[in-house]
Amino acid sequence: MADANEAHPNGASATELLTYDPKPSLRYASAVGLQAAGVGALVSAVQNALGSHNKGAAGVFTRSGGTIGLFAAMGAAFAFTESVVANNRQKDDALNGVAGGCAAGFLAGIRARSLPTALASCAVLGAAVGTFDYGGKAIAGSSPETQEERRKRFFKHPQPNPLGAQSQE
Repeated sequence: MADANEAHPNGASATELLTYDPKPSLRYASAVGLQAAGVGALVSAVQNALGSHNKGAAGVFTRSGGTIGLFAAMGAAFAFTESVVANNRQKDDALNGVAGGCAAGFLAGIRARSLPTALASCAVLGAAVGTFDYGGKAIAGSSPETQEERRKRFFKHPQPNPLGAQSQE
């Protein structure tokens, strides 16, 4: 077992790596719920535009407005569950995302009024979010290369003048 004061290769001590910063569950859930409601409004608008009806623009709220509420509830349930599990375990890892994804997927299945669908949605969404979190929480994956290193590699570099390096006689 490593000593608590032993330095790690990245310069942090073991005690710094083991500390956990608690997440504010309600603030996080309300923020993600509002963001998800915005996405739900966009999806509802697309559903309204592609459907044939005589409700006009109000159909976003009257015909497909339940989509907005579902997205908001799924987002808030995900964020709240993820932060509560993280705070209880005092770890920030992929299992928190699995629990949050499972909660959001379960809500989607309950809307379909089917317990088997709810359990399957829980498993699928939990596995998807857990895999995403385990992979570094980025679609492209994590790269040890910094943004500055990528910028330097992308742009052309002027070739050094071989005559300027030698002294002229």
